[in-house]
Amino acid sequence: MKISKKDALMWFEFFAQLPEEEALLVRQQEIVYAAFAQIEEAVEHRREQMMKEIPGLRSLAGRTWYAGNPDKFSKGCRSCLTGTGLSAIRKTNKCNLECPFCYNYGELDCQPPIGEGMWEIGGTKFYEKDIDLLLSMGNAPTGVSYVYLEPFMEIEKYYSIIRRFRQAGIHQHMYTNGTLATEENLRALGEAGLNELRFNLGASNCADKVIRAIGMAKKYIPNVGIETPMTPDFFEQFMQKKDMILATGLDFINCAELHLNENNIDNYYGESMYISRQGYISPIWSRDLTLKFMKIAAEEGWDIAVHDCSNRTKFARDLNLKAKEGGWFGASGYACEFGRPPFYAFLPTLMDETLPFVEEEELPQGYRPGELYF
Repeated sequence: MKISKKDALMWFEFFAQLPEEEALLVRQQEIVYAAFAQIEEAVEHRREQMMKEIPGLRSLAGRTWYAGNPDKFSKGCRSCLTGTGLSAIRKTNKCNLECPFCYNYGELDCQPPIGEGMWEIGGTKFYEKDIDLLLSMGNAPTGVSYVYLEPFMEIEKYYSIIRRFRQAGIHQHMYTNGTLATEENLRALGEAGLNELRFNLGASNCADKVIRAIGMAKKYIPNVGIETPMTPDFFEQFMQKKDMILATGLDFINCAELHLNENNIDNYYGESMYISRQGYISPIWSRDLTLKFMKIAAEEGWDIAVHDCSNRTKFARDLNLKAKEGGWFGASGYACEFGRPPFYAFLPTLMDETLPFVEEEELPQGYRPGELYF
C-alpha cells in the first residue's frame, strides 16, 4: 500500500488522539506500517543520493559504512560487527552530566546499583574473583565494553578488572564524557591495558578541557576516538573546533544515529522523525548530518576513520551477535523502544514539505475513513 502523505497525516492525527489502551484494528495497523514504510523509503531515497557524493566511501563487510583511513577504524566496532563482541560490562550507575540525548534522561538519579564489589556481565552479577571462572568457560568474546553510566565517577575500581581481561587477550573499550579525565587516570587506564577509549564529545558541548583530554589519552591508550550521537549542536560545535580536535591525534569518530526512547523523545518534540525497520525511532536530521559530516571529512582528507554508526549498523550488529551466539536464522534483538508507536511524533514528518514520498496511490477500498471494520 503506497499510502499518500495526505492520507497518512489524516490517519496519524486520528491515531494520536486515541487512548493509549485502545488497540488498533488490523487494517489500521496496516495503514500504520504503510505510512512508516513510505516515510522510511523517502528518507533512504534522499540518503542514497547523499552517499554517492562521499568520496571513497567504504563498507565493512556490507554491515556498515565509513570514510577515511581503514587502519584507524575502531577495533571495538570490528569486534561488534564481525566478531563475537560486544559484551557490555556494567558498574557505575551515576553520571555527572545530564544530556538531552541520554537514554536515561530524567532518571539518572534512580538508576539501580549493580551492587557493592560486583560487576554485571552478560546480565549476570560477578565478583572480580569470579572472572577467572567466567573465562574458563571458553566462550570469551572478541571484545568487551565498559558502559553505564560514567565510569570516571569511580575509575579507580576499573583498573584491576581491565588487567584481568587484558591477560585473556580480549579487546576492551570504554565510553566516557571525558570531563573527569586527568593525566593520572588516563595513564592508569593505559597501564592496566585498556585498548580503546571513546569520548562522548557532544556531552560537554565540545569543551576545550575534554578535547585536551583526548590528546592526553593518545599518549597512553592505543586507540582513542569520539563517539557521540549526531545532533545539529554537535555538528556545529565540532566544525567550530575542528582543527583543535583533529590535532589531538585521535583515530576515529563514530557518528551515532540518535535513536529515542520514552525518556528522551520529548526533548526533540516537533522534529521530523522516522522509524527504521519498525525498530528505532530517530530524528531524520541525525543520519543526514552524519553523511554531510563524512563528506567533509573525505573531501578534506582527515587521517582518521569516520564511521556511520546508523540504525542499519545497529541492526547488522544484532544479527551478527545472535548468529555468533547460535541463534536461529534471522534472530535479532533489534526492536522498537516503544510498546505503542508515538503517533504524535510523526506528525511533523508528514507535514514536512521537504520530504516528498517517492510514490503515492489512493487508499484501497476498505481502508478509507468510515470503511474500517476489522
